Amino acid sequence: MFNKLTLVFRIPELRQKILLTLGLLAVYRMGFAIPLPFIDQTVMAETMEQLQGQQQGVGQLIGMVALFSASNIGNSTIFGLGIMPYISASIIFQLLGSVYPPLERLQKEGEAGRRKINEYTRYATVVICLGQSYFWIRTLSGGLGVTDNSLILSEYNWWFFHIIGTVTMTAGTILLMWIGEQIDAYGIGNGISLLIMAGILARMPQAGYQLIQPAIEQGVRLGTDTGIERLLILAVLFFGVIVWVIAITQGQRKIPIQSAKQVRGRRVMGGQRNSLPLRVNQAGVMPIIFASSLLMFPMFMFQLLAHAFPTVEIFVTLAAAFGPGGGFVYNLCYVALIYFFCYFWTAITFNPNDMANNLKEMGSFIPGYRPGARTAAHLEQVMVRITYVGAAFLSIVAIIPTIVSTSMNIPFLIASFYGGTGLLIVVSVALDLVQKIDSHLIMRNYSGLLEGDS
Repeated sequence: MFNKLTLVFRIPELRQKILLTLGLLAVYRMGFAIPLPFIDQTVMAETMEQLQGQQQGVGQLIGMVALFSASNIGNSTIFGLGIMPYISASIIFQLLGSVYPPLERLQKEGEAGRRKINEYTRYATVVICLGQSYFWIRTLSGGLGVTDNSLILSEYNWWFFHIIGTVTMTAGTILLMWIGEQIDAYGIGNGISLLIMAGILARMPQAGYQLIQPAIEQGVRLGTDTGIERLLILAVLFFGVIVWVIAITQGQRKIPIQSAKQVRGRRVMGGQRNSLPLRVNQAGVMPIIFASSLLMFPMFMFQLLAHAFPTVEIFVTLAAAFGPGGGFVYNLCYVALIYFFCYFWTAITFNPNDMANNLKEMGSFIPGYRPGARTAAHLEQVMVRITYVGAAFLSIVAIIPTIVSTSMNIPFLIASFYGGTGLLIVVSVALDLVQKIDSHLIMRNYSGLLEGDS
C-alpha cells in the first residue's frame, strides 16, 4: 500500500491534481479563522455553547447545519453558511427537472444543457444566500427573538452593517462554490462532496476528545461512564459501522444483459453477455438529510407552543418526543420519513423507461423480458425491492446515534460523527475519491489502490 501511495505522487498529472485539491481545501479551512468583524466573539462563543449544550431547538439546528453544509455557523465567519445554499439550489433544480418540461429538455441536451442548468443554479444560490445570511444576521442582532441579547457590537448594530454582513457571508459561500467547481475541473474528486467531508473530518478530533475527556480527567474505571468497556464498545461499533457502510455503499444488484447478434457479411457481431449494475443505496445520503430537516419543524412548532402556553403540558411532552433522544416516537417518524424519501429520490433519479429505451436502441435486452415496456416494468420492480433494503440500511445508520446517545449517555452530535450520517458521508466520499485515483492509475497500466500488485 505504501508503494502505491508513493506511486500516486510520482505521476505528474495526478500529483498536480492532488496538490491543487489539498491547497483549495486549505483555503476553505482558513476561511473559518476569519470572523465577521462586528460580532462580539466572546459573547457569541458563550451563547453557542449554551445552545448546543441543550441539544434541542436552535442548538440542534446549528449542529445539523454544520454537519451537512461543511460549515460552522456558530463561529459566524465569512464561510458561516457553508455550501448548503448551493446544495439546496442544486436539489431544487434536480427536482424541477422531473416536473418542469423546459428544464427536462435542458437535461437531455447534454453538455450544453448541463452548463445552462449550472448557470441557473448559481443565480439561485446567490438569492438563497442573501435570504439565509440576512436571517442569520438579524438573529444575531436579537431582532428575531432567538437570543436574549444582541451579539453584534452596539456601535455596529444598525441596518448598514447588517447589509455588509449579509453580503460578506454571501460572498463567502460563492467563493466556496467556486472552490468546489475548481476541484471538479482541475483537481480530483467531487468538489462539493470533498468540502463537506473536510468539514466533518475537521470536527471529528474535537468530538473524539470530548468523548475521552472524562476518562482523561477522572481516570479509567470499570462500570462507570469512563469505563474501558464503554470505550471498547464505541471503538468496535465505529469500525463495524465503517465496514458495514462500505459493504452496502458498494453493494449492487447486477441484472444480466444479452446483446443481439448482428451478421455483417461473413462476420457475426454482438451476442455478448454483460450485466447492468443497480446500486442498493441508490438515494445516497439525501433521504437522511431530508428526514432530519423535516423533523425539526414539529419540534420547533411544539416548543413555540409550549413557550406561548406554559400551562399546557402536552406541548412540552410533544416537543421532547420529536427531539433527538425522544425515544420511540422520534425514531419511528425518522424511519418512516427515510423510507418515503428513499423511494421519492429514487423515483426522481432513476427512470426505468429511459433505461429500457437505451437498451433497446443499443440492441441489448434482458433475457426473458421483451424490450420496451416489459423491460421497464422489470427494472422498476427490481429497483423497488432493492430500495427497500437500501432504506432499511439508511434507517439503521440514522438511528444509531440516537440509540448510542441515549443508552451510553453520550452527546448527540458526538454520536452522530462516530456512528451515523457523518460517517456515511465520509465513507461514501472517500470511496468515490479512491475510485477517481484508481481510474488514473489503471489508465497508465498500474493496479488500483485496493487491488493486488500486477
